[in-house]
Amino acid sequence: MNSINRRSVLLAGLGVAGAGALAACSSDSGSSTASLVSPTGEAVAAAEKKRKTTGRTQQVTLTAAHAMLDLGGGVMANSWAFSGRTPGKELRLSVGDTLAAELSNQLPDKTTTSIHWHGIALRADMDGVPPATQAAVRAGSNFTYRFVTDAPGTYFFHPHVGVQLDRGLYAPLIVEDPKEPLQYDDEWVVVLDDWVDGVTGTPDEVFAELKQGMGGMDMGGMDMSGGAGPSSSSSDGMGDMGGMDMSGGSTAGMSASPSASASGGMSMKFMLMGAESKLLGGDAGDVKYPYHLVNGRVPTDPDVYTSKPGKRIRLRIINAAGDTAYRVALGGHKMTITHTDGFPVEPTSVDALLVGMGERYDVTVTLDDGVFPLVALAEGKNANAMAVVRTGSGSTPKPGVRPSQLDGMIMPAAQLKAADDVRLDSKKTDRVHRIELTGGMGKYDWGINGKRFDMNNPTANPILVKQGERVRLDFVNKTTMWHPMHLHGHTYQLGTDGPRKDTTIVLPKKTVSAFFDADNPGQWMLHCHNAYHGEAGMMALVAYQG
Repeated sequence: MNSINRRSVLLAGLGVAGAGALAACSSDSGSSTASLVSPTGEAVAAAEKKRKTTGRTQQVTLTAAHAMLDLGGGVMANSWAFSGRTPGKELRLSVGDTLAAELSNQLPDKTTTSIHWHGIALRADMDGVPPATQAAVRAGSNFTYRFVTDAPGTYFFHPHVGVQLDRGLYAPLIVEDPKEPLQYDDEWVVVLDDWVDGVTGTPDEVFAELKQGMGGMDMGGMDMSGGAGPSSSSSDGMGDMGGMDMSGGSTAGMSASPSASASGGMSMKFMLMGAESKLLGGDAGDVKYPYHLVNGRVPTDPDVYTSKPGKRIRLRIINAAGDTAYRVALGGHKMTITHTDGFPVEPTSVDALLVGMGERYDVTVTLDDGVFPLVALAEGKNANAMAVVRTGSGSTPKPGVRPSQLDGMIMPAAQLKAADDVRLDSKKTDRVHRIELTGGMGKYDWGINGKRFDMNNPTANPILVKQGERVRLDFVNKTTMWHPMHLHGHTYQLGTDGPRKDTTIVLPKKTVSAFFDADNPGQWMLHCHNAYHGEAGMMALVAYQG
């Protein structure tokens, strides 16, 4: 039973933390002459030896191949998946176990791929990010990922090549704590996803349309070019456009049919217009998805979790989507947040969660008697995913059901507190980096600090850190869209006592400060977990200096 859902939360209330000691700014991140720690270097091997291990190894083969996927309700998707199913089969280990996962690439058309172990602080050469940490695995070839899982929690894995994340190639990875302090009777892994592949098109076709940008569109004689156009560091990348805000403000009520194409303009088969969300600060997303899934099932034929009244259940919610945040609620119940992105927080009761792409939430709930919808509202997109919890008699909820809990209390991430045992020690900040999120829909020129990441030269503009430093990242969103920012190989803390996370929503025109200890040497991606924003260039390399 898998399903993705994540805790993407309002971070508007989280301001930049105190100045700290600025040992190095982002201005030094452009240094390409610095000696960088190699992902296969001695420092990486030394860090791996320090990880506590049980001595046990779990071996598994993950075959990435073409698959015809049954999404339920008669919906078949011509896609790619691990071993013919989506989500893929859950991997479950105990903390300290070694995972030896052999990737067998059987994808068509000589397609290369990889596996990224999202949220795991593993050794750098196993992070699965071509070309930074490994060469992409060629079709017909195998590659074995071997690493120690040294922190318990809810994680997942997916490719890190192109926009393959938006196909069926993902699965949960659960690392159990043998000394688990949380008390519950059972657990249910819930994986959320937005689905287009093999139904209305492919993610590559989606990206090809998006990256044309909106600058050349001609909608009813309205000039969308914005003249010369702004630079990549502009706030929205849309140009003047007669004062119309195309980020989701004035576009409400506008629609574009799949065949809409003005003379010389672009088609609108995949681009979504008018998706608005107050929770996300405006524009909710770029892509039209025909389906939204819980554990690989459409709402008309949902996944069903069966239990008994009075049972205390742990839900592990993972958002594996490409472009959609989900507002998640269990009808008739409150949820208690216990973890986010694998790390414990002070237990907090809520009605619903806002979960961005790449985020994970663990919640507990005591089940009532009856049949209840677990609804994942596609935030701002007028659509939803649904699963069902059944503890007694009753009819299955209708696919479009909207529990009142969805409009109840949602706790912003900034207001959650890290549990005492995972809160970072108070320490002077050694280095601060300003991470400006730039670009927009006009040119689809998403970037970091005004630059698009260059896959052909990944170390061109590194964000430099040194082992042992306390680092502060100031995410400054200069755009008119929200971005879930994910750091590989580490978890960071929001503010001085906020939750430990690896993926965090940064709202439009807001700043979020995150602190981490540079304790895992190597080269690590920092990027927007919107699959299309990341591929367009909103990525950077956090690199340890030798």
